Amino acid sequence: MSKQGRMAATRVGIIGAGGVAQRHARVLSALPDVQVAGVTDVVPEAAQRFAEEFSTRALPDVAALLESGLDAAYVCVPPFAHGPAERAVIAAGLPIFVEKPISLDLDIAHEIGELIAQREIVSAVGHHWRYLAVVDQARELLAGRAIRLVTGAWLDKVPPVGWWPHKDRSGGPVVEQAAHVLDLARYLAGEVSEVTAIGNGTPPDADGADIDGATAATLRFASGAVGTLAATCVLGWKERAGLEVYADGLAVAISETGLTIRDADGVREIESDPETARVAVDRAFIAAVRGEGDDIRVPYAEATRTHALALAVARSASSGRPVQLKELASA
Repeated sequence: MSKQGRMAATRVGIIGAGGVAQRHARVLSALPDVQVAGVTDVVPEAAQRFAEEFSTRALPDVAALLESGLDAAYVCVPPFAHGPAERAVIAAGLPIFVEKPISLDLDIAHEIGELIAQREIVSAVGHHWRYLAVVDQARELLAGRAIRLVTGAWLDKVPPVGWWPHKDRSGGPVVEQAAHVLDLARYLAGEVSEVTAIGNGTPPDADGADIDGATAATLRFASGAVGTLAATCVLGWKERAGLEVYADGLAVAISETGLTIRDADGVREIESDPETARVAVDRAFIAAVRGEGDDIRVPYAEATRTHALALAVARSASSGRPVQLKELASA
């Protein structure tokens, strides 16, 4: 505690200096008693620009960042780069926030999850949709009802980063984008036991692209509910991203920007500001790091289950065969 009776600022280091890292830095910089204490990136120029924007230091590598005296670390690297940074943060014994997708290899995710569990480290993953107030309202409405049908969609464009349209770099649109929708499906309707998916075999119009431009999947939930997922990245804009859930006498449609409720009383619409969830996910993590709260809704182990589901859809689309989720479960 300081002389004024306040806790010292929580020092956060950020690994990766891309757009998502910048978003977290903006939120963290606005939280009371939080300091973005340093950044590192494999592109030194990117780290330097980040450091200048957020009045922090650019460090040459992860080791230097971790040696600078941190209270927590954010890992905001592309999907293909996960693993080494997480291992280093865990070895340092620091609380860790990992941006999704958490890897391209489920074995790496399981390894990281086991290390986090062994060290009893505070962890969180950036599935911020679970912090939307409209999601809380949807859960309340669905509580005690048998869910029959779930339909999800992520209809979007190719993001403007060079690695994204390459399967061995991003994992494709289901893994990199639609994982938010799949996480919400699990959160509201429970675990998925089987998926069957088809990719269209035609990449989007991007240099060197080798991912499917469109994917359609069916989901079988352990509860008996069934579902669908549609994903595309061939548009020049974000058309729609969200989830519809149908139970007896009730239909709810959820997106980052609102909730639509249909039941015997008619139709009700509730607006939502997605920025509130992006702030809430960081605030909850910092509160947990400081021992002031316990509202981490997606710790690393929970994110691994969503990641396994996204990879199952991708595997089924690639193989043309159904995939049982138990095939991907850890031993």
